[in-house]
Amino acid sequence: MKRLPGVFEAKKKDGNTYYRASITFRSKHISLGSFPTESQAGQAYQEAKSLLENPDTLSPDEYLADSNAALSFTKWITLINFKNNGFYIKTPIYLQSNFFSYYLSPTDVLIFDADDLFYYSNHSIMRRGNHLFVAEYGMQTNIHSRYGIKNFARLGVDYRFVNGDTNDFRYSNIEILNSYHGVTCQNKGTGKIYTAKIHIHGDYMIGNYTTDVEAAVAYNKAADILQKKKIKKNFERNYIEKLNSDEYHRLYDSVSISKKILEY
Repeated sequence: MKRLPGVFEAKKKDGNTYYRASITFRSKHISLGSFPTESQAGQAYQEAKSLLENPDTLSPDEYLADSNAALSFTKWITLINFKNNGFYIKTPIYLQSNFFSYYLSPTDVLIFDADDLFYYSNHSIMRRGNHLFVAEYGMQTNIHSRYGIKNFARLGVDYRFVNGDTNDFRYSNIEILNSYHGVTCQNKGTGKIYTAKIHIHGDYMIGNYTTDVEAAVAYNKAADILQKKKIKKNFERNYIEKLNSDEYHRLYDSVSISKKILEY
């Protein structure tokens, strides 16, 4: 039986039939996806063929949502990027000058530096609310961690997007304000002061310190003190890469802690 152009019949493990569509462009064999019917697979092929043969240079903003379309939006982005820029990338990336756009949907677009192209060409980004993650080694990895944003970080307090666009992950647009758990920075007339607080039933002041490292160690010390007092809470500790073991313990022993914590 002759199949529609670009369509191939396949079998699932349970024996049911489905149809795969593919197209060859510039000597590259491109899968267009799997479909429950031959007609849908054939439609996806024809849509891809029409797109690739279109003499106009379409941009991602020219995507027209059509509920009857068989070709997925992500595949549409992949095809126009290949057609316009000459690089086939399997994830929905469109190359720009010195950066690239990653399309989660026509209206949800992330921006990254060119330096991140290899990583996101091989990792599909998913969104759950404000949580952006990739699947890596069987685990969900929050992409914020690639940019020094810790899992405890609060937008506007511990980090900020310089231009206000929370979808713009270019390195120059991400400013880390506080690197450590329980530490906040305040600008005083004489310079910066780092305040350490710990949450028990409400926030408890640990102290004010001249450096963020000192404040981070103070937080760890306060957490140790409270756990020795049988406070049933799993306080996340700060890991300070700047200090070797001896330096850490000297600072730990000397750093002051508020009486409220010592007498809790």
